[in-house]
Amino acid sequence: MTDATMLSPVQGDERIDALDVLRGFALLGILLMNIEGMVGPLNGSISGIDPALQGADRWADGLVYLFVQGKFYPLFSLLFGMGFAVMMQRAADAGRPFVRLYLRRVLALLAIGLAHALLVWSGDILTTYALVALVLLLFFRDTPQSRLPKWGIALMLLPIALVLFFGLLVEAAGMTAEGAKQMAQMQLESEAAMTAQVEGQRQAQGSGSYVQAVAQRWSDFTMMMGYLVFWAGQLLGLFLLGAWFVRSGAIARPAQHAALHAWLRWASLPAGMAMMAVSMWLEPTVEMGVAGLRASAAMGLAMAGGVLMCLGYLAWIVRGLQSGPLAGGLGALAPAGRMALTNYLVQSIVCTFIFSGYGLGYFEQLPRAWQVPFVFGFYSLQVLASHWWLGRFRFGPMEWLWRAATYLQWPPMRRG
Repeated sequence: MTDATMLSPVQGDERIDALDVLRGFALLGILLMNIEGMVGPLNGSISGIDPALQGADRWADGLVYLFVQGKFYPLFSLLFGMGFAVMMQRAADAGRPFVRLYLRRVLALLAIGLAHALLVWSGDILTTYALVALVLLLFFRDTPQSRLPKWGIALMLLPIALVLFFGLLVEAAGMTAEGAKQMAQMQLESEAAMTAQVEGQRQAQGSGSYVQAVAQRWSDFTMMMGYLVFWAGQLLGLFLLGAWFVRSGAIARPAQHAALHAWLRWASLPAGMAMMAVSMWLEPTVEMGVAGLRASAAMGLAMAGGVLMCLGYLAWIVRGLQSGPLAGGLGALAPAGRMALTNYLVQSIVCTFIFSGYGLGYFEQLPRAWQVPFVFGFYSLQVLASHWWLGRFRFGPMEWLWRAATYLQWPPMRRG
């Protein structure tokens, strides 16, 4: 008996509908966040508010930073942890092995992520998810349900504590004349390296050949992997918190956890927004080469506020699905969520083709304010295309390929 027959893919009547809707909603936020790094240099999508922008462009940049940036990759991370828990639960219910199957799933995702990062767009998140998922699989698959939120919160607080500790070290080092001189030199070197990285992205994406763009993606990829040790704790913590939402029933049976969801809607979301507001007041522009307690406090507040807002978004979507007037509209996002991997990759392929120099060449030509309606229009087409596709096929193209690699057999594609 093969693994595929022992633990088959989730069928339509076994799905948790809220997960598909949340994935569909998260796709919109991910594109709103990523579009800045596709229209222009990649680092532009992680730099906060661009001080050079004015008028409507600045308002659009500020609103995306406040409501989107740093809120939707945590939501996708929560959903990744939920998917892990769903697969593990189904394996346990069937009394079937799980580790080997999930390991193949993660390795297949790693291969897809590497191809995406190097051949399409270096802002890939799939590679990072796959690497952190290996840690999840090896060390946390047997963690008792009651400990999942404790581990999750502790791991999410770890990078925030490191940021603040680093800021304190920089402040302490700058209290002496020699230390201040060394810190100033290090900051200049860091700023110069980041400026060179941005200029390399601008040249490769804006006017370079495809080969030059791939070479720059490798440079961007290695830079991002350098931050993995720092970000891995937060992602792993979000995975564990997502697993708790499934194992506790908080996502499948929200009515039984009404107090939790109410707290997330009315306390977590406002608290997160307040943290983001303070962070933006302290440092509206994220200068990667700038260190110090003020910058570290701003970054720590943004990290914590992003997670709290993400949880608030989740709770409001779940509440909307329980409401008659809103449930239908939100439910329309489910097909896009069922094809989340395909839609995520299509976003990168189409947008890099439109804006790159080796494509249509519209690099840095779409104003920031116009990027928002562009995203909503493109996302609407993706929702319609997902409805059309799933009316004829069981899976999205990449979901079908991912399942084939996971279960080592070709699943039926067409609907009967």
